[in-house]
Amino acid sequence: MLTERLRRTPLLLAALLLSVTVLSACGSGDPAKTPATGAEAAKEPVQGGSVVVAVPQDPDYLDPHLAVASGTQEMMFNVFEGLLKPNEKGELQPAVAQEYKVSPDGLTYTFTLRDGVKFHNGKTVAAEDVKFSYERLMGKETGKPLSSAFANVEAVDTPDARTVTVKLKKNDVSFMSNFTAAILPKGYDNQNKAPIGTGPFKFVEFQPNQKLVIEKNKDYYVQGVPYPDKVEFRIMPDAEASLLALKSGDIDMYPRIGNERIAELGDQFRYVEGMQNMVQLMTMNIARKPFDDPRVRQAVNYAVNTDEIIKVVADGKGTKLGSNMSPVMQKYFQEGLESTYNVNVDKAKSLLAEAGLKDGFSTTISVPSNYKFHVDTAQVVAQQLAKVGITAKIEMVEWAVWLDRIYKGRDYDMTIIGLTGKLDPHEVLVRYASDYKSNFYNYNNPEYDKLIKAAQVELDDAKRAQLYKDAQKLLTKDAVAVYIMDPNFTVAMKKELDGYKLYPIYVQDMSTIHRVK
Repeated sequence: MLTERLRRTPLLLAALLLSVTVLSACGSGDPAKTPATGAEAAKEPVQGGSVVVAVPQDPDYLDPHLAVASGTQEMMFNVFEGLLKPNEKGELQPAVAQEYKVSPDGLTYTFTLRDGVKFHNGKTVAAEDVKFSYERLMGKETGKPLSSAFANVEAVDTPDARTVTVKLKKNDVSFMSNFTAAILPKGYDNQNKAPIGTGPFKFVEFQPNQKLVIEKNKDYYVQGVPYPDKVEFRIMPDAEASLLALKSGDIDMYPRIGNERIAELGDQFRYVEGMQNMVQLMTMNIARKPFDDPRVRQAVNYAVNTDEIIKVVADGKGTKLGSNMSPVMQKYFQEGLESTYNVNVDKAKSLLAEAGLKDGFSTTISVPSNYKFHVDTAQVVAQQLAKVGITAKIEMVEWAVWLDRIYKGRDYDMTIIGLTGKLDPHEVLVRYASDYKSNFYNYNNPEYDKLIKAAQVELDDAKRAQLYKDAQKLLTKDAVAVYIMDPNFTVAMKKELDGYKLYPIYVQDMSTIHRVK
């Protein structure tokens, strides 16, 4: 899965309330139909202990200002915090900051820091640390911003030790999201080896290809959390190994378990399931022939049967998509696009012939080997493409190679990946702007750029929503990718564990996980 640098949890100025369907149960029980009673209701949380969680990949960077992989955010969400922090409903809440206000023109944000928040090295957080962190993101010393969003910051001022003002160069309705960026201690330069944040857990160690360990921050400013004394994220790229480890008791929790494997576990475990605000897609490199021809991209869309993929790969537990947005984003989601390219083999062949490819062509689908879900999807897609004369070779690459060669280097034909959820529509759709640094699809449409820029400064929310809906229509019309599904998220854990919170972003909040008596 993938995330863009430091623009992880966007939200509008007014909290954007998203409806995330969450089903939580022991075995096959449904809490909506079977409320906890008796002994179940009397269970009490237990402080302490340790929890072992299976994750499929190493972090790319421990330094939060450099990390791009969402798998890193999944773990380090527990270590780092910004002035603001999202809750499980997708609402931005005060974190290192106690309160804030925004100027009427939307250009100046003033934050008052929470009293007594400490970094993991014992130093009390001060306004100068926020200034240091933001100027680092701005690239003030290097001239190269670490976050494109912070290139829009004109100045960061510190009137006193507990007050920070951030002034923007130009209005940006979605900028509030960026205050979730990690606050780091001023002058500390070893974040990539021994990271220090303010979160509920402290970093302990990282052993590549083995584990990342965090421990309870006893000085955390929120009373009663975290519950566990220690959490180990065990790096387990192989899904089968993760399943066996859960069955044997070697691990306690398996996030994103394949839904088809739940039946094997039965009622011996606790499950949480719901939409995850993710877009699984197969993108085509528009800068590479024959995908520079929209007819070829449309032909590929007509050839791919997304209903079959959802049934075969996701065991039917996924929501069909037609563009790069999940219906979780209710206000901004454009309905009806999912039926634009209903399977039509004859139409696909006709379009290929129009593009001068009557006999089809050969291509390569590159997929990260640590994500079985994408590998399985590629296998189904290859069979479907063969029906219209497209021979697709599947290339499995290591995650580090995928990030470097495909995501950053844009060296690929086709690839299947999941774009992790954002809570502001701009952060979802700006990924396709021609000047966006991580536009690895190489999509370039002036009309699309115009829509995105207009939406970014539109204060009328209804008009803003329509602009983003129009942008989604363009992505579908131009067949930038095959938009497959928002696959359901399912986590399996030992029955004695409880307190799991499902976020509409790619994180594991371990602070509330606890054992019950």
